[in-house]
Amino acid sequence: MNKPKIFIACDTNKTKEVINIISKTKTSKLNIGYKFGLEFFYSKGGREFISKLKGKNIFLDTKISDISNTSAAAIKSLKDLKNINYITVHANAGEETLNAVVKMANKTNKKLRILAVTVLTSISNSSLKKIGHTKSIKELVKKQALLAKACKCHGIICAGSDLKFVKKLFNKEIITPGIRFKGENVGDQKRVMTPKDAFLNGATSIVMGRSIIKGNIKNNIKKLVRSLN
Repeated sequence: MNKPKIFIACDTNKTKEVINIISKTKTSKLNIGYKFGLEFFYSKGGREFISKLKGKNIFLDTKISDISNTSAAAIKSLKDLKNINYITVHANAGEETLNAVVKMANKTNKKLRILAVTVLTSISNSSLKKIGHTKSIKELVKKQALLAKACKCHGIICAGSDLKFVKKLFNKEIITPGIRFKGENVGDQKRVMTPKDAFLNGATSIVMGRSIIKGNIKNNIKKLVRSLN
């Protein structure tokens, strides 16, 4: 049986904290990878640190969202980081951008997998209306999933609440953030789900940050393992 695939969000700008996170999240019971966002990637020494990580499943969460030429150039600029497995691009950037980044990834680093980001887990239907969207989250995510599929993206990022219908439209990797333990404070997230429910609903992997890296990391990993049984 395959081990549950978990990406630990290294949400910090301090290298020492990342080293501590990696050290304390080691377990034989889970397939652990590490997600790095803009906070760490932009920090002093962040890019260099990531480039030196060996034997890790690395997810670079930069959420590229620009015109096609600029986005493709961003992917090309990472060609020296051969150890990166995943990078995120906003589906809202559109068809031309998604096609361009997939083409550039295939050209410069065949190991790099493009993940299309749908509606963020911190967004609600009322939030969408405030920025001018007339469609519901469900309607928008459906269109984004179909676009990601048409553009041959390697995977998709979606909330747990979207999993049941997304997996019917997109049959590749589906990574779900906004994961919280049962009864845990959801913080700034609007659409959350427990680890076990996310996998049961179709996620191929999940992302967990604060729930793991805040407090006793080793105990939090044990709690995660128990919650999945």
